[in-house]
Amino acid sequence: MAYFIFIGDMLVMAFMIGVVIWVSMKSSDKSTSEAARIPLEDEDIDG
Repeated sequence: MAYFIFIGDMLVMAFMIGVVIWVSMKSSDKSTSEAARIPLEDEDIDG
């Protein structure tokens, strides 16, 4: 039974990794760079 849970978890992780790779390949370098800067620039908004 534990093997089924483990295999299911691995399939879900593989799907999530595939989605991240697909989105990063389809997006432009400019939008990827802007999205990566969001956590760095969130303190500038407050004050």
